[in-house]
Amino acid sequence: MMAALALQPDVEQHDRDLRLGSLDFALLLLWWVYVYLYAVIPWQYVYASEDAYQHNLNASYLVEKLALVVGLALLWFRSSGLWRTIYVHWFGAGLLYSLSSFVATWALNSNTYFSGSLYDLPLVVSMAWITVPCLLALKMPVGRAAATRSLPRGVWAARLGMIAVFWLPGFAWFSLFNGPGAIARLLLRIHAPGTLTAISQELFGFGGSVPARVRTFRLILTFSAMLVMGSLVFLKQHLLDIELIRLLRASQQSFQELQMLQTQLVQSEKLASLGQLVGGAAHELNNPLTAMLGYSELLATTSLTPEQRSLAEKVAQQAKRIRILVASLLSFAKQTPTAKSALDVNTVATTALKLCQPQMRVANVQFVTNLADSLPRAQGDANQLLQVFSNIINNAAQAMSGRGGILTVTTSVNGNQINAEFSDTGPGMMEPDRVFDPFYTTRPIGQGSGLGLSACYGIIQEHGGKITCQNKKEGGAVFLVELPAMENGKVAEPQAQAQAAN
Repeated sequence: MMAALALQPDVEQHDRDLRLGSLDFALLLLWWVYVYLYAVIPWQYVYASEDAYQHNLNASYLVEKLALVVGLALLWFRSSGLWRTIYVHWFGAGLLYSLSSFVATWALNSNTYFSGSLYDLPLVVSMAWITVPCLLALKMPVGRAAATRSLPRGVWAARLGMIAVFWLPGFAWFSLFNGPGAIARLLLRIHAPGTLTAISQELFGFGGSVPARVRTFRLILTFSAMLVMGSLVFLKQHLLDIELIRLLRASQQSFQELQMLQTQLVQSEKLASLGQLVGGAAHELNNPLTAMLGYSELLATTSLTPEQRSLAEKVAQQAKRIRILVASLLSFAKQTPTAKSALDVNTVATTALKLCQPQMRVANVQFVTNLADSLPRAQGDANQLLQVFSNIINNAAQAMSGRGGILTVTTSVNGNQINAEFSDTGPGMMEPDRVFDPFYTTRPIGQGSGLGLSACYGIIQEHGGKITCQNKKEGGAVFLVELPAMENGKVAEPQAQAQAAN
C-alpha cells in the first residue's frame, strides 16, 4: 500500500520522474527494512528475547501505521476531484485498520483474542474498504488523473531519503557504544537512580545493556545499509547530473533556435516593407528612365561634336545601368505566387553547376558533388530554385576568384527536410548574419546591387524553407538551403511545426 502511494497514482509522470521517484522510494523502502532488521530481528535470531521482540515489533508496527495514516491524510488534503474522494476513503480505511489492529493487539496481550472473534470484524471491513477505492481508481482516465493540484511531493520524498541516510551514523554510534543504555543510565543517575533497573528493563527487556552479539549484528547491518543506500544516493546524483547536462544542452539549443527565429522574423518584416517601397519606387522611376534612355540614344545619332557624342553615350550607358537596377528592384519586390510542381533538387543543383561552369573556370574553382541517392521530391518553382542555387554558386566563385578553391555541393535528407549545402574554401563572409540584408554587399562599387541573396531569401521563404549562412572554422563559407520534402504527393509538415502542434 505504501509502495503504491509513493508512486503517486493521481499524478501523470514522465519516465524521467518515475526513474528518480523509484530511487527515492527504494531508499525509503531500504530504510524501513533496515529499521525492522535493526529493532526486531536481533531479539528473534541473534539473542532470543521474547519480551524485547514483542515490544520492538509492536513499536515498529505502530510507527508503520502512523506513517501510513499521516501519508494518506496529506494526500487527501493535496488532491482534488475524484482522487480526493478516493484518498478520503483510503484514509478512513487506514485509520480503521490502525485502530482495530491496535485493539486486537491489546486483546491478544490480554488473552481475550481468538481467531474469528469480533476483534477481526473491523479488520475485515477495513481491508474491504481499502479494496473498493482501488478498483475505482483503476477505471479513472489518465487525463483526469493528471488534473491535480498536488504539490511537489517528490522533493519531500528525496529529503526524507537523505534524512534517512544521515541517520545511519547515529545508529552506528548507538550500536557501537550501547547508546540507548548509556543515555538512560546517565539520565537516571542524575534524576532518579533508584528506578534505573525498572525503566531499563521496560525499555530494553533486561538490565539496560545490549548484548555484544546484538551490537555486532546491528553494527554490521548499519554499515551494510550505509553502503547500499549510499550507492543509491550516488546513482541518483549521477542521473541528476546527466539530466542537468541534457537540460543545459536543450536550453542552449532552444536559445539558438529562438535567436534564429527572431532573425528570420526581422528579415521577413524587413523584406516585406522594403518590397512594397522599392516596388512603388521602381515603377515611378521606370517611365522617366525609359524617356531618358530613348532621348540619349536619339541624341547620339544626331550631328554632334565628338565630346558631345561621348557625353551622350555615357548618359545612355548609365541609363541602361539604372534600368538593370530597376529591373532587379522589380524582381525583388515581385510578390505574385508562382506555379509550383514536384521537382528533383539534385537535378536543379546539377543544372546550376553546368550553367555556372564558365564563371568557375575563370575563377579557377573546382566543384565536388555529393548528391544523395533516392532523394524525395520537393514542391516548388524550378526556375526560382535554379536562380537561388546559381546565385550562391556565383558568389562562391567570386569569393575564391584569383586564389582558386573547391566548391562542394551536398544534398541530403533530414527527417522530412531536403538539405542542399554549398561549402567553399574561400575567405568566408565578413558578416554572415547580414548577408541576406537588402543592399548589403562586399563587392566593389558598381559590381553588385546587394539584392541577390535577399531575393534568394525571399524565394526560399516563399517555398516554406530556410536558408542560412555561416563560416567554417577551417575557412570558407557554408550556405544551407532547407526545403520541405513531399510525402504521398503532398508537402510534409516541418518537424518544428509538428512538435509545436503536439
